[in-house]
Amino acid sequence: MQLIDLNSGLEVIDRAECLRLLAGEEVGRLGVVVGGRPEIFPVNFALDGDCVIFRTDPGTKLAAAVRDPVVFEVDRLDHATRSAWSVIIHGRADHVTPYGSPALLHRTAHLALYPWSGASKAHLLRIVPNTITGRRIGPRGSGAGTTPPAH
Repeated sequence: MQLIDLNSGLEVIDRAECLRLLAGEEVGRLGVVVGGRPEIFPVNFALDGDCVIFRTDPGTKLAAAVRDPVVFEVDRLDHATRSAWSVIIHGRADHVTPYGSPALLHRTAHLALYPWSGASKAHLLRIVPNTITGRRIGPRGSGAGTTPPAH
């Protein structure tokens, strides 16, 4: 059951709907802590079950994400209807390697995951969620917050 605050129009989205919304998108934002400061990086991604899969090269993002807490966020805004949704995953990022799980590597190799930069991005990472939460909002009294905006 989805909860709606009638005063604000804010709807809490259940886990299954959050995953459905994520599956329809390809770019999200990875949040990590670097030197005590939060940093956000846009990444293109795919889902493997409830896990987020993305590629990266060596650098700040890789060093800060692996085996430390991360947050991942995807949203969609519809300016015309003044409605939006947001899904947030808190979890941990790990390397996907043939040594850790050959079956996982084989399964994720077939995901439609193409970095926009055109580079091959040597490291495949998986965010294993601890929590998946979502919110949707629309104009008050219109019901616009109860269905996702069209792509």
